[in-house]
Amino acid sequence: MKNMKFYISLVISIVLLSACKTDKNESAKNKKGIHEVVTQEVIQVKDYTYMRVLEDGKEKWLAVPSFQAEVGKTYYFKNGMEMPNFESRELKRTFPTIYFVEGVSTNPNANPIQNKVNTVQDKVITNTIDTKAIDLSSKSKPKLEKKEIKIKPVSGAITINQLYKDAKQYEGKIVKIKGEVTKFNPKIMNKNWIHIQDGTEYNGKFDLTLVTNAEAKVGDVIVIEGKVSLNKDFGYGYFYELIVE
Repeated sequence: MKNMKFYISLVISIVLLSACKTDKNESAKNKKGIHEVVTQEVIQVKDYTYMRVLEDGKEKWLAVPSFQAEVGKTYYFKNGMEMPNFESRELKRTFPTIYFVEGVSTNPNANPIQNKVNTVQDKVITNTIDTKAIDLSSKSKPKLEKKEIKIKPVSGAITINQLYKDAKQYEGKIVKIKGEVTKFNPKIMNKNWIHIQDGTEYNGKFDLTLVTNAEAKVGDVIVIEGKVSLNKDFGYGYFYELIVE
């Protein structure tokens, strides 16, 4: 009888230890911001692998630099840039929401952003996201042309020339600028991205990028107020020397 009790106690202890270990692993994984997904569908295009996956019972789409994804396989990734209403020209399809991911791993402990392959078990799939598809950073923007613009000054506003010239002075501060919209990209990372010019420049810098919830169209003359950020890195290669949010 004592042996039976000892055996039952041992089994319970093993189960509890196992559960505790699992909880610790899950907790560690969550703290690191690692997502675990199971692939349900794979669509291959020229530069991307589109994956319909399940995460905690919820379905979502990922876009990953091309690799041989397998249906039914579990992958891990960190972060991801959400793109609502993303239109894939190659697929001629609009995704209500899709997440662009730099890389995925078959091992939760592997770094999906590193540029190497470890072993077959710890293989990391990584590459550079096609900036043409997202069109946010200076890498993806077409060459900007300075327009002949004459803007009537507005009280309390500064010019693009002043902003770039004294960028350090304005860092972290709220500024007011008036300019003409030269480009408008809506609903990227839940924000609208606006480019303006005011006819001034500093060392060849004449275009200013704004991130806002407001809407505008090319040709509109607008007055904006926002916080100046320098060397803003949104990840995925989207870096701005100066931006107003």
